[in-house]
Amino acid sequence: MTPQELEDGILKLKKDLNAVILAHYYQESEIQDLADFVGDSLELSRKAVSTTADVIVFCGVHFMAETAKILNPQKPVLLPDLLAGCSLSDGCPPNAFKKFREDHPNHLAITYINCSAEVKALSDIICTSSNAEKIVNQIPIDQPILFSPDKNLGAYINKKTGRNMLLWNGSCIVHETFSERKLIGLQLEHPDAELIAHPECEDHILARAKFIGSTSALLKYVQTSLNNKFIVGTEYGIVHQMEKSTTGKTFLPLPPEENCACNECPHMKRNTLEKLYLCMKNMNPQIEMSSDLLTRARKPIERMLAMS
Repeated sequence: MTPQELEDGILKLKKDLNAVILAHYYQESEIQDLADFVGDSLELSRKAVSTTADVIVFCGVHFMAETAKILNPQKPVLLPDLLAGCSLSDGCPPNAFKKFREDHPNHLAITYINCSAEVKALSDIICTSSNAEKIVNQIPIDQPILFSPDKNLGAYINKKTGRNMLLWNGSCIVHETFSERKLIGLQLEHPDAELIAHPECEDHILARAKFIGSTSALLKYVQTSLNNKFIVGTEYGIVHQMEKSTTGKTFLPLPPEENCACNECPHMKRNTLEKLYLCMKNMNPQIEMSSDLLTRARKPIERMLAMS
């Protein structure tokens, strides 16, 4: 099938199924353009709660589709490629996280949404990069906190809030590849460009950033900034929405240390138009989990939404 035939087929299936297509900012541009809603993890979680569609098609990675299923246990949730994983989620296995909690019984567990349903179920509160600071600031200062699984985001929140949260030693494979050496070279070549960065980046990158924020916050910043040139320190898929929503602005990818496409998430890019079409046509693959896990994992997500 041609790309146009795939797009036409997806739109017809969406109507026939009464489906909603949710896509993360890091998806390929053609998938973003077909989606009913494009957003970051917090926005997509809220959209999953409010949707009236009969079928949810999630173009993102596995933990995101799991979150949609947790919030909509009675609805089928489709993911174009079940192997679309996440280095943060993979680096925080449930058994190891359970021991981490048991070793620190007096700590409250605030866990970044980039984790499996099993880890969510073992957590007290879920957060995203959009609301982590707000949630941590609502916790009494004398309450010790475990923050998992992203050590860079946790360190950034510690710095912002003055806390001393105990951090799980995990990181995002994309945000840890950015090169300070190449950043300096890019800034010398483009002295008028502002560096904007996601808080999953390492501290030496964040220290040079003009603005730090979630993917949604980065998008809003470039829309309102008087500057016209930006170095983008996050997965480069967000640039499609930046270019669509602004005029006359230039966006430069922050390069990785190696000569590779490492500033693109290989997991996000597993989803393609063809896989999207086939998953809707076959109603498969679907996200499946036990009712007990759904119930336990839902509580810390609901706490997040209430605190946001």
